This record gives sequence, structure tokens and C-alpha cells, in this order.
Amino acid sequence: MPRSTPPDRSAFATFITVPTRWADNDVYGHVNNMVYYSYFDTAVNQWLISAGLLDMGSPDATAPVGLVVANSCQFFSSVAFPQTLHLGLRVDHLGNSSVRYALGVFTENAPIASAVGEFTHVYVHRDTRKPMPLPQAWRTQLSSLVL
Repeated sequence: MPRSTPPDRSAFATFITVPTRWADNDVYGHVNNMVYYSYFDTAVNQWLISAGLLDMGSPDATAPVGLVVANSCQFFSSVAFPQTLHLGLRVDHLGNSSVRYALGVFTENAPIASAVGEFTHVYVHRDTRKPMPLPQAWRTQLSSLVL
């Protein structure tokens, strides 16, 4: 499988700042590969909170719950503590009850991504865990991330 080229910042609709932590580094002196999935989760949920779609203080019992059903990551260059990361975010697919996000991991001033990933949420009813259509307000907000 041919290696793709890392995207630049213009490939993303918005950015979320995520600091690296001391514990993120592994014995090889860079952020361990599994930590990137935590960064993806943090960026998506931080955006949902800032967009008013996810309320951690008093969750709306009627609001959908996003369950991660797939994720992936491709690496181009290492990052390490104490770097500050800028995670680019966009929506590549907005389905009836699912959203596939694309993410790019950029070091503070880098023009191209150190890593790229995909992160898919299926939105379900809080109690039944059955897929539910995204409310129109959610669709409107998420559409702002489609390039």
C-alpha cells in the first residue's frame, strides 16, 4: 500500500489545541502510538462541547450519545512532550446517525501534519443504545466542519 502525503492545515475546518503530557512519551522518547487516539477523542469531544452539543455538567437525556465504532491513524513524523499540538478537525461523512471525522495532528508551527486519523461516532439513544437520527441542530453544527 503506497504511503500517502501528509496534509497541510488547509485540509481542516477548525483546530483544537491539545498539550502533550509527560506520561504520553514512551521509552523511545516520542508520544506512544496509542495516545493519538486519546488526542482524537479529546479534540472531537472538545469541539462538541464548544458547539453546545455535548454538556458534561447536566447531560440532556434526549440528546444522542456518540459511540466510537472505528478509528485509525497514520504517522508521518514524531511528536513528544512538551510540545503543544494543534488537532485539525473536519467532517468527511455526515450520515443519518453517524459522523466520520478526519483529524490531523500538527506541532505548534508545522505546516504539514505529523499524523492523520479517522474517528467514527455512531449516535445512539442514551438508554436503548440503538442508533438514532441526529437532531437538526446537531446536523447544522456538524455541517460547518464539512469542507
